[in-house]
Amino acid sequence: MAMAAAEIGLVGGVASMVKSERGCERERRLWRWTRSCWVGDDRRRGGCAVVRAMRITERSGRRPSSGPVNVAAAIDLDKQGHSYEVLSDANSNEDTIAHSNTRRKTKIVCTIGPSTSTREMIWKLAEEGMDVARLNMSHGDHASHKRTIDLVREYNAQFEDKVIAIMLDTKVSSLSYFYMPVGPEVRSGDVPQPILLREGQEFNFTIKRGVSSENTVSVNYDGFINDVEVGDIILVDGGMMSLAVRSKTEDLVKCVVIDGGELKSRRHLNVRGKSANLPSITEKDWEDIKFGVENKVDFYALSFVKDAAVVYELKDFLQSCNADIDVIVKIESADSIPNLQPIISASDGAMVARGDLGAELPIEEVPLLQEEIIRRCRSMHKPVIVATNMLESMINHPTPTRAEVSDIAIAVREGADAIMLSGETAHGKYPLKAVRVMHTVALKTESSLPSSITSPSQSAINTNHMSTMFAFHATTMANTLGTSIIVFTRTGSMAILLSHYRPSATIFAFTNEYVLLPNPLKERIKQRLVLYHGVMPIYMNFSDDVEETFSRALSLLQKKSLVKEGEHVTLVQSGAQPIWRRESTHHIQVRKVLG
Repeated sequence: MAMAAAEIGLVGGVASMVKSERGCERERRLWRWTRSCWVGDDRRRGGCAVVRAMRITERSGRRPSSGPVNVAAAIDLDKQGHSYEVLSDANSNEDTIAHSNTRRKTKIVCTIGPSTSTREMIWKLAEEGMDVARLNMSHGDHASHKRTIDLVREYNAQFEDKVIAIMLDTKVSSLSYFYMPVGPEVRSGDVPQPILLREGQEFNFTIKRGVSSENTVSVNYDGFINDVEVGDIILVDGGMMSLAVRSKTEDLVKCVVIDGGELKSRRHLNVRGKSANLPSITEKDWEDIKFGVENKVDFYALSFVKDAAVVYELKDFLQSCNADIDVIVKIESADSIPNLQPIISASDGAMVARGDLGAELPIEEVPLLQEEIIRRCRSMHKPVIVATNMLESMINHPTPTRAEVSDIAIAVREGADAIMLSGETAHGKYPLKAVRVMHTVALKTESSLPSSITSPSQSAINTNHMSTMFAFHATTMANTLGTSIIVFTRTGSMAILLSHYRPSATIFAFTNEYVLLPNPLKERIKQRLVLYHGVMPIYMNFSDDVEETFSRALSLLQKKSLVKEGEHVTLVQSGAQPIWRRESTHHIQVRKVLG
């Protein structure tokens, strides 16, 4: 694999642009620093330097001798408010820079259930666009979930450039067949057949086990009586039905139906504006968590997180088990809203669980909270998933509503890393079509988004100066030239930083799953990175020869039709773990892929 490259060298904050010997005549691009400082605008000759690579070193001293210097510009990496744009004249050759922006960057989480638990369906979901397989512990048993895990692992073993991560959702069914409270939700009991609730009808909930009649049904939670008050509104199944509390006894809550419907088994119950006084992690949850540890799942989705303490409790347990599993907090409780910052900070990512959130809070607040949670997660470099009712109508219908399509587009435009399907793929009639719709809408929406990035905050620079600035400038360069980004990572840190700045094209993150970490774990970097916006993780053994590794990476991408001959790529060497470089030296290169 032959590659062409020229360089930019930055030493002690001074940038030197080196003219490529080939391509300058046909690639007439004017770089503009928006603070009225023109870089590469050679007005006497009507041409400009073309960036092929950048090298930045923290050492001060002589400029590296990388060839004749045609243009030099002082760039202060510590200043804020930077933005770049590229201006092309009418004679520029558009074919010289290939724009690789046809791959979807927003990830898709699919819940696996009766409709999709077979080998054939998991393969088809993956081919349609599934990035993460979610196991909902509300349904099925450990044996059925183990079969799903094994099938996903079988799929992953066949591909070096494809991976499906596994997420275990601890949102367990709160009512077992023996009517024992085992989860952090309040649910109604089993009913032999749906009970039709009519407006104005009297209906009761009892904490006695095994009750099911036309006017009374059990709940699984003994504290239900104490949690509700006269005048409270009880929402059934996320608000599909509602009842007003009229009175209560020591074991019975008497209600009147406001909005009717069919009450089926194990429906979720909320009291509007209140959170049940249930632990976030119950005894049954711990059993499921241990199951996840044994089967090395990639993510836990932790339900009804009210404060950061429960996140630390779970993380301490995972550390004691030497388990390498990320914790995704589900924001679905009214109590979690005042504690958003510490909860997200303690976690490895968040999920906007809009169903329960909309039941516990005024529904008009949910869109604003969604936007706020996405913003907070992005500011902390944490992945964020938007979930619940995204294509709800496709459980029973082959096409979505226009409002659902807009809902997906809004989540994408707000910057969500992932969007999730629940019943649509778990038990819906059209699971593959649902994934296809989500993929198509996300891809189309992404294509309309502007290629603009925000400079790093001062706090980010102070914490991790070079890596943060390199991610920012690498994204700027890739967006300006219209290239994909290639990064080699052993911890995933640089790929995550790049994802934060939302480059216009794909981030190809090559990893060899480095094992020399503070603990003896083998980090599953490839699976972890799959949740991040725009990151395509690829496993590849690294060699000691940097150029040989670069060449193999480009050959693999070309073989998989992920890049094409003549296309340019931005190659980044930076991050927490130095690879083929001195710790004080960081590199950005722009290379042309040649056959």
